[in-house]
This record gives sequence, structure tokens and C-alpha cells, in this order.
Amino acid sequence: MGIIKKVKLICTIVVSVLFISIAGFMLSIPVVNDCVANKTAKYVERIELPNNTHYIETFAKAGKLIGNGNGMQYIGGILIKSELSLQELKSYYSQYATNDWECIVEKQTDKQISFIEHGTISFNSDINGDNYYVVYSWGSANSIFSELDLRGH
Repeated sequence: MGIIKKVKLICTIVVSVLFISIAGFMLSIPVVNDCVANKTAKYVERIELPNNTHYIETFAKAGKLIGNGNGMQYIGGILIKSELSLQELKSYYSQYATNDWECIVEKQTDKQISFIEHGTISFNSDINGDNYYVVYSWGSANSIFSELDLRGH
């Protein structure tokens, strides 16, 4: 094999590895950010439910969800059905919150979460009645992945 063929082969290998590395990194950006949102949901999901309360389903989403400007946001939580009042649920879940952005409880009246301003989060379950609630937390991640995800812009 001549020197020119070896150089061409090495250049082809280097370019291929570089292309695969860049493509792999770009494809991993939304996956990593979705994992942060799912981790946030799992945090809420692992909290023991109060009495007279039933788990319905879990949700998680990463992207620009509320407000203006750029920035990745992560939300995760659960839909529950409970015989407890909103105030009783807020009181119960407040013991698990370490800040104002964790274990927030709100009434849920239909399939779509209404406080999400950009995009939608919809539940698969039917919501019939006035005793459905969403318990959620906002997640965070300080990484290059949150800066490069186009969903945050």
C-alpha cells in the first residue's frame, strides 16, 4: 500500500470518527435533558402517597415551558386522585419540599396542564370529577446540554 493510500485511509478514518462523535453528541443533547426531567418526575413519584389518595400517572418534560427568554426548564410530577382537599395535599407535600420549586400541588380539571405556556403536557387518563391534582417539581441541571438544546430557545 502506497503512502498516499495510507494518508487517504487515515484521513477518512479521522473524518468519520469526528463526524460520528459530533453526531452522537448532538443526538445525546435531548436525551440527556429528558433524563433530567424524568429524574425530577421520579423524585415526586417516590414520595409516599397520603391516605385516601391514588396514583394515576407520571409526566415529565424538558424545554422552554413558561416565561420569556431562553433557557431549558425541566418539570416532572404525578397526577393523583384524592379525597383530601387542595390545602391538605399542599400541607402534606410541603414536608418533602426543600425549596419553593418542589412538590407543588395544583388542582387538575382536564387532560392538559394549564400552567405550561409553551408546548403542551397532556395526560393519557380521563379526568372526571373535581378531586384530581397534579403534584410536580421543577428540576435543574447546569451542563452544556441545557445550553445547546434547541427546545430551550
